[in-house]
Amino acid sequence: MKRTVLVTGNRGYIGCVLTPLLMERGYRVIGLDTGYYDEVAMPRVPEPSQQVRKDIRDVSADDLAGVEAVVHLAALSNDPLGELTPGITEEINRDATIRLAKLAKEAGVNRFVYASSQSMYGVSDTSSEITEDMGSAEHSITAYARTKWEAEVELKKLHDDTFTVVCLRPSTVFGASSRLRTDIVFNNFVACAYTTGKIEVRSDGSPWRPVIHVRDTCAAFIACLEVPKELVGDESFNVGIPGGNYTVRQLAEAAQRVVPGSTLTFTGEHTDGRSYRVSFEKILSVLKDYFKPEWNLDRGGKELVEFFKKINFTETQFRGRDTNRLKQVNFLYQNDRLTSELQWK
Repeated sequence: MKRTVLVTGNRGYIGCVLTPLLMERGYRVIGLDTGYYDEVAMPRVPEPSQQVRKDIRDVSADDLAGVEAVVHLAALSNDPLGELTPGITEEINRDATIRLAKLAKEAGVNRFVYASSQSMYGVSDTSSEITEDMGSAEHSITAYARTKWEAEVELKKLHDDTFTVVCLRPSTVFGASSRLRTDIVFNNFVACAYTTGKIEVRSDGSPWRPVIHVRDTCAAFIACLEVPKELVGDESFNVGIPGGNYTVRQLAEAAQRVVPGSTLTFTGEHTDGRSYRVSFEKILSVLKDYFKPEWNLDRGGKELVEFFKKINFTETQFRGRDTNRLKQVNFLYQNDRLTSELQWK
């Protein structure tokens, strides 16, 4: 009998890649997604075994009936979105996450895999790599980062012998997806080079960013569904690859390499306060038999270029709401389709 897993945010950037990978491994996937980005898929989004179109704040016990594991991806993923209504990031990313986990535990779900974030590391000393036990709200510079940490703290209080909680903190993700994002750093650089022939970096390129391919990210989530609970229960893992820390300059240069003839300039007009180098020793050692990342920047960049060719990707799509989360949600809000609470009208 197929194991049933609920994937929240299954129609988002990562969820569109994770869903078919789970189904290929024999899982029955129930997707739960509010559908903010349903109009902007390129190409068609893969369908799960069952789809529930619902806001994460409105999940009920019935949505968890028969579910054995939850992968919780759904979140408000861009801080400017939270400016529409004060407190909205806390309501969606923290409060709804905790409520979902409590409902899952009451429903008999045995494993809860949470998509946290390395953004909680915000402004950190880059002379050494950050380990999982250094995570806190202390360095968080955004509501998104702070609420991810606060959710982790509360989720771990629910962990016990029958309810395994594991928190994954992925590096900044890149790579092709049916629900592409170009508002994240490496995808942005490659898309800019491909559609305009040039990359313009407004900083001096010195800040550090850990990055990971979307398929390797999905591999980490799958591993945490399948490994013995003793390895992952009540734990947080930085998700990345060996040597997965890069400066913004290195990321831009990698993007330039995969788009021959593109130009690269650094204006230095913007100071980026976020800079952090992250240690991946824990996941690469504890889960070494289960998590084996396969993608590097050049391979992922070439994949993006081939994807852009396949879908005839344009500068309009690059700069518009098709691939930019804030622009799409603002479009829905300004056209009176969402309330100020980001609920469907």
